[in-house]
Amino acid sequence: MSFLPKTLTVPIRSALSRWFASRAPRNDSATLNLRNVYIFFSREGMLFAVLLVITFIAGINYGNNLVLGLCFYLVSVWLISFHVTFAHISGLQVRLLDVTMAEAGAPLWVTLQLNNESRQPRRQLLVEFEEAAAHKGNAGTNGQNAILVTRLQEEQIIRLPVETYNRGQLELPRLKIKTVYPLGIMRAWSYIYFARKAWVYPKPDTFDWQAQYSVASLEDLPIGGQYRQGQDDFERLDNYVEGESLARVSWGHVARGQGMLTKHFADPVGHEQTLDYADMPAGHHEQKLAQLAHGALTLGQLGVPFQMRLPSDHPAAPIIGEGDIFAQACLLRLAKAP
Repeated sequence: MSFLPKTLTVPIRSALSRWFASRAPRNDSATLNLRNVYIFFSREGMLFAVLLVITFIAGINYGNNLVLGLCFYLVSVWLISFHVTFAHISGLQVRLLDVTMAEAGAPLWVTLQLNNESRQPRRQLLVEFEEAAAHKGNAGTNGQNAILVTRLQEEQIIRLPVETYNRGQLELPRLKIKTVYPLGIMRAWSYIYFARKAWVYPKPDTFDWQAQYSVASLEDLPIGGQYRQGQDDFERLDNYVEGESLARVSWGHVARGQGMLTKHFADPVGHEQTLDYADMPAGHHEQKLAQLAHGALTLGQLGVPFQMRLPSDHPAAPIIGEGDIFAQACLLRLAKAP
């Protein structure tokens, strides 16, 4: 329909999209069958259909049985191709395994499992997200918006990118699976609508005040770090409590007649930093969240314990953590922030 004006194609495409969606409810797993598999002539198949019409008209006009025989032979080839192409994609199972989180403007990755329960391998399956197919020239995914599965015997894991644009919740575009196997005359395809949502956190934005959060070395840490019970650094002396290990008793004090004292040791666990929404220098809400994202990623890479405060947080005990896992949890909070 590319040769038609947009005033006609847009309503038609919109109506077709609603009809396709009504026949395929959202689910994280799907099996291709009669209800959700569609088949029509491919672009090359349209030329084949024109050839059928021409040979039939020529055979009728000239009363040539050889031309009519050729026409019926080509029709039989078309019918066999119709059946084989549909059967080749029908019965395929698709399951959504994982969806990554990404920053706004960067692609997130969707992991899919294709399962073939048929004894015959499936060939030439093209898998792509429809929205990604409309932006094949985008350099963010290096042009790898679609995957061609040349041979599927039992099961195969594939990963596809989905472009992101804005922070927040992202509804995955519909997945398209198509094939023109074996002759390229017919094109069979199916749409899958996944129920799982993806989250997009703000693109990290550096800011002038970042020196308070970006710690380059342990010497730059503020005084007053946090400690936990350990074996390395001496912390204090306490009165001996019956039942404690005698190995911790300070026998030097016992020898000097100062009583039995127990030595306690501690290991430093880092110095807590606070990423507070109110302290961000930006004036715009989204830019403040972007600066918080930069701070969380930086402190997570450095392994510095920190906490993050958002305006929507309930007045409860702050959650303090460290490392990349806690940083990812903070990024998810930023993605869900109102």
